[in-house]
Amino acid sequence: MKKITVSLLVLFISLLTMGQTADKNAATLTETSIVKDTIGTEYPYSIWSKLLYTGHYNMNPENPRQANSAFIITRLSDSAFEKRMTAMEKPAESNFFKTGTIFSPIKAKDIDGNKINTKDLAGKTIVLNFWFINCPPCQLEMPELNKLSETYKADTSIVFIGVALDQPVDIREFLRTHPFGYKIIADGKYISNQYKLSSYPTNVVVAPDGNVYFHTTGLAMNTLYWLKRSITELKQKMQTN
Repeated sequence: MKKITVSLLVLFISLLTMGQTADKNAATLTETSIVKDTIGTEYPYSIWSKLLYTGHYNMNPENPRQANSAFIITRLSDSAFEKRMTAMEKPAESNFFKTGTIFSPIKAKDIDGNKINTKDLAGKTIVLNFWFINCPPCQLEMPELNKLSETYKADTSIVFIGVALDQPVDIREFLRTHPFGYKIIADGKYISNQYKLSSYPTNVVVAPDGNVYFHTTGLAMNTLYWLKRSITELKQKMQTN
């Protein structure tokens, strides 16, 4: 059975209890809590939980000493978000890659039949995501990964590749309702086996020199921040060389 390294339940417990006290009468955020923005619009759990995951939002109780208090969700300023991300620990490295070592090349076709050979991408930064359809953490991070790939859509020096374990027909059906802006390789179990990869999602950034620059497995609030930071650092290094 495929392993999902971070339980969504554990993830949200850690997010939802941030800043709460031990007072039994203190406001407690749960899946059934009323959550609204500053103008009173209410958000269902399926929406506000995903907003919290991005790290861009704060949640504060209307009445801190009322256990069933409603909560107000507010967006952080860019500077406050940056401060939050830099204060957090860097996501743990995966067990399947080693920073600074040569990335073993991938040779395959994407679901549109286009050939992909990472050997031919020397001099470019490669951003990889290993995932499968029935992986809740994989699905949860996709909107943020889409924002990342969209940011660099016009930059030909950055290539985004998603390696999925599922069959092409299932991938195409999934993408109809869950768009993913990476070049998708389907039926990629043999590629995962190449790296002895067994936990998902796993994200990897390969530097233009072909070495592994950043890698992490599981779901973390600051994964996207570190992917983007890695890309920025590599671009700066290329410009100074």
